[in-house]
Amino acid sequence: MVETTGPAQEGISEPQPLRVFLVDDHAMFRAGVRAELGAHVEVVGEASTVTEAITRIAATEPDVVLLDVHMPDGGGRAVLEAVRRTRPEVRFLALSVSDAAEDVIGLIRAGARGYVTKTISPDELTAAIRRVADGDAVFSPRLAGFVLDSFASRPDAPVADPELDQLTNREREVLRLLARGYAYKEIAKELFISIKTVETHVSNVLRKLQMSNRYELSRWAADRRLV
Repeated sequence: MVETTGPAQEGISEPQPLRVFLVDDHAMFRAGVRAELGAHVEVVGEASTVTEAITRIAATEPDVVLLDVHMPDGGGRAVLEAVRRTRPEVRFLALSVSDAAEDVIGLIRAGARGYVTKTISPDELTAAIRRVADGDAVFSPRLAGFVLDSFASRPDAPVADPELDQLTNREREVLRLLARGYAYKEIAKELFISIKTVETHVSNVLRKLQMSNRYELSRWAADRRLV
């Protein structure tokens, strides 16, 4: 019997899958993303802190980094800026629960190629990763027009806010959800923290901003387009 394989087929090879690195401080979320993306890309590593992410991204050399915006020891922007100094070829796609103005604009100005929220479907996320790897800019539909309008109307406007800068990243997340009308229990579930921790964050925000109740906080957040 004559073998059907031969030299003509030896040169044929499958395209290499995209190498993806996950940065998020929630282990359960990383596990879910890894499970959903595993058949479509090669997840080469993950990290839960800024320092860990910078070190491991340099070691694994991914094509695309999925980057959470807020983490306990600093924001995703710190990871992006540090890595870009030595690995400018690595592309970043922000994947966050936040759709706030300062988060989106801050990451894009720092060099991220896209920004999508965690409500994105697995298929949409896979497509977004591929587009970012190809050099395209990708945004969740709700954010695309907002980003264009912000850069067109305020191209040189700083994203810094002295009062807002007093708050930690987690306090900002709690404030944003509180201003949207979430109950403490709902905030705890959304951010994977305890109700007691939510209460502590709210107390800290009230103290730092010198306010007395959540209604004042909601108005303050709305004035800054954080809601």
